[in-house]
Amino acid sequence: MSGQLEVTSKRATFGMGCFWAGDSLFGALPGVISTCVGYAGGTTESPVYKDMGDHTEVIDIEYNPELVSYSQLLGLFWDNHEYGITSKTKRQYMSLVLYHNEEQKSLVEKSRDLKQQEVGKVIVTEIHKFVKFYPAENYHQKYRLQQHPWLLEETGLTTPEALRTSPLAAKLNGYIAGANSLEQFQAELPHLKLSEKAAQYVTKYFVENQGKGLYC
Repeated sequence: MSGQLEVTSKRATFGMGCFWAGDSLFGALPGVISTCVGYAGGTTESPVYKDMGDHTEVIDIEYNPELVSYSQLLGLFWDNHEYGITSKTKRQYMSLVLYHNEEQKSLVEKSRDLKQQEVGKVIVTEIHKFVKFYPAENYHQKYRLQQHPWLLEETGLTTPEALRTSPLAAKLNGYIAGANSLEQFQAELPHLKLSEKAAQYVTKYFVENQGKGLYC
């Protein structure tokens, strides 16, 4: 529309355990545009799930900085690790932040220091500059949503590209797993423009899965 300023989206990239959980967690967050799971942080060329070399499972997030801040994303990151932030685990699942610019680097270092004071232990999260992201295989993308083939057909999310890039896929992958609050889900549901049958279906699974945890 004439006269409107176009918002430039930004990216955030986190490793926090199994990437299926992060995909659902961030997908249901207001202000997140899209999510994609994959491999990053290492030097191995063309990693795949069964041979990812020195890479880590990560969630790559596109977000609207006018609706959600990088600091808010970091808040979710610190509080939702499958294996914690104070004990080392194997590289595939380690805690990792890949910053995209100097502002992100400063914010993550400051937030790490504050979190370390809060928990009273040394945080082992690795912080590095983002270099390259390798999308994971199609069966990993929106994994929780892919367990509901009827919903994929009903919403037209039937291609690998749609699962990787669609904002609707990101939202449904979060809500179908019970991510976020009931209040937020109910507020956003009308804006998803689902059919009545699809809305009832997603609501049923949101209620069933809320509170069960997102970890693999």
